Parts: sequence; structure tokens; C-alpha cells
Amino acid sequence: MENQIFELQYAIDTFYFLICGALVMWMAAGFAMLESGLVRAKNTTEILTKNVALFAVACTMYLICGYHFMYDGGYFLSGVTTVAGMDDAAVAQVLADSAEAGFDGDSVYAGASDFFFQVVFVATAMSIVSGAVAERMKLWAFLAFAVAMTGVIYPVEGGWTWGGKDVPLIGALNYSDYAGSGIVHMAGAAAALAGVLLLGARKGKYGPNGEVNAIPGANLPLATLGTFILWMGWFGFNGGSTLKLGGVAVANEVANVFLNTNAAAAGGLIAALAVARMVFGKADLTMALNGALAGLVAITAEPADPSPLTATLIGAVGGVIVVFSILMLDKLKVDDPVGAISVHGVVGFFGVMVVPLSDAEATIGGQLVGALVIFTWVFVTSLIVWALLKAAMGIRVTEEEEFDGVDLAECGMEAYPEFTTK
Repeated sequence: MENQIFELQYAIDTFYFLICGALVMWMAAGFAMLESGLVRAKNTTEILTKNVALFAVACTMYLICGYHFMYDGGYFLSGVTTVAGMDDAAVAQVLADSAEAGFDGDSVYAGASDFFFQVVFVATAMSIVSGAVAERMKLWAFLAFAVAMTGVIYPVEGGWTWGGKDVPLIGALNYSDYAGSGIVHMAGAAAALAGVLLLGARKGKYGPNGEVNAIPGANLPLATLGTFILWMGWFGFNGGSTLKLGGVAVANEVANVFLNTNAAAAGGLIAALAVARMVFGKADLTMALNGALAGLVAITAEPADPSPLTATLIGAVGGVIVVFSILMLDKLKVDDPVGAISVHGVVGFFGVMVVPLSDAEATIGGQLVGALVIFTWVFVTSLIVWALLKAAMGIRVTEEEEFDGVDLAECGMEAYPEFTTK
């Protein structure tokens, strides 16, 4: 009887895990739509190609080596994916080994289900990079970096935090990051920042006297659709990070996570829209969209414990931060076409630092050190990889190719050929 109950809970937990993973995978579509809407029409095909290809690269590299670096391979490499039919001794052994590998000792997430859920997080981190370097980076240089980011850079820092590796500086200070404001989002932004600094700004973005020239995106309906897709996918991102569903307490925690995730996104959008109205005198849709995403990033570090009102306020602060961060980066001439560094990096850091407000075990010192370790590792290693790629193959298209659009230069086709004027 106990075995049957265990197998039923295992099946429910695994099914929930996989559905949440599918929701996070759907976020890849959100990033693709958001980024293609915020770049110019002549760069649409290339940004879509990057998003589709990076997902495939992430899945393959995490399969080859990334999962091993993050979790010492877990059970994926040994092929253990089910406990059905095991006797009590075998079940106990799987539980013990699962806990030793860094998973919850009360349930088993061995093999395929855990790998699938983790790999879509890797792809999310890499998707953050694609928008920041849009409209002037070579496609193959970007994909070469994706190999390093998804195969080594992200899995190593993920192993220090979620993977239970013995890293005294992080472990001793109780660094807490429920679903990855720092581990996923700030890490992706750190890699993006390193690339942007070596890449330089788009031609015409900044004038000779320091003025900032707006370069509008081609399709705001697509950008809005992408935001809604990301908003929906985030329920899997945060909700799946409970790692199981079985039990009244866990089910209530999942409900709180969903509620707070939604509340933070709403708070972020409202706050960003209001600030944009005060600063620009108009309701800026792109700032509103980034405000929603900022709210989601801000709550990701701890979506379970805050009250819904607190979650709304955390999201709202994230929405305010992202507007001023985007303006500040423009003043510093850090060209980020979609605001990814601000949304995922600056607000990601904020999300990590407010965890102690609702998590009594987290400390300001632990959160700060953990965030600095993650940022330093990802930024420095990414800067090295970008520099090597720049020396070996170049990372930026020519000025003529940038003017004509990277769709033709990199992909040989246009996204909207019917609307091209000759």
C-alpha cells in the first residue's frame, strides 16, 4: 500500500514537473516574439533564427556536459527514470541517492523529468543575451558563445547554488534564490553586458554630443504578445521550482507562488507605466512591457513567502527601477535594444536582495555575496569568451551589413519581403 501511494505521488509530482517545464519552454516563444517586435524589420529573421537555434544549442550542450557540471550528472546519465516496480529497498536507495545529488530527499526527480525542467532554464538564461546584442552581432559568433554559456558558464554557477556543490562562501551565508532572479536572470544579463561592452552600440544610436536617438521596434503587437507569453510561462518557471506538488502544504505553496507571480507582474507594469507617464509625458508601451517583466524577475527570487500585497509592491519597485535603469544605461552608451540588461540584471539583483524581507533564514550579507559571486563568474568568463570570439572570427557585422539589415547578411532572407521598397 505504501509503495502504491508513493508511486502515485511520484507520478503526480513528475507530471506537474513536466508541465511546468513545458510552460518554461513556451517562454522561448515569448522571448522570440518580444525581441522580434522590438528590433527593426530588417533584423527580424536573424533574431528569430538566434532564438530558435539557441534553444537547440542549449538543449544539446546541457545534455552533453552542462547537466553533469551542475548536478554531477544526477540520474540522467545512468538512465534511472522511474521507480515503478521497485521494491522498498530500491526506492529507499533512489531517495537517498537523489538527495545526495542535490534533489529533495522526500521525492525523486531522477533522470529525464529533472533534466527537462533544468534545461529550459538554461535556454532562458541564454535568451536574455540574444536581445541585448541584437541588430549588430554575427549569428555564428552568437551561437558559438551559446555553446560556452549553456555548456559550461551557467552550469558551473548553477552547481554552486542549486546543485549543492561545496562552495563555502555561498553555502555558509545561506544564499537563497527560489527560482533564479540571480542564478538565471542576473547571470544571463551579466553575459549580455560583457558582450555588449565588446560589441559597441548600433550605428546612429548615440549622437556626437551625447544625445540618445530612439530606434523604434518594428512590431509592437508582437512585442506585446511576447510579454503575455512570458507572463504565462513564468507560472511554470516559479511554480515548478517547488519541485513537487504532492501534499497539502506544498499545494498551498504552489498556489501562493502563482498568486504572487501574477501580482508582481501587474505591480511592475502599473508602476513602470506611471513612471513613464511622469518622465516622458506619454504612456510608453515598451516601458510598460518591460515593467511587467521586471516585476516577474523581482519576485522570482522568493515568490512563495511574501503576501500578495508585498509581492505587488516588490514588482512595483522593480517596474520603477527598470525605467530608470534603461535611461541610465543609455546615458552610459550601453546599447541594449530590448532592455534585457536592465530587466534581468539590475532588477534581478534587486530581487535577490529583497529575499530577507520574507525569508527569515536569508541574510543581506549572504544574498550580496552570492549575487556578487554569480555576477563576477559569469561576467568575467563571458568577457573572455567574447574576446576570444572577437579575435578569432569577429563578433560584429560590417557597417554596410548593419545598414542593410542582418537578415540579408546573415540569413539571406527577409521577414517581411512584401513591404520592402526597392
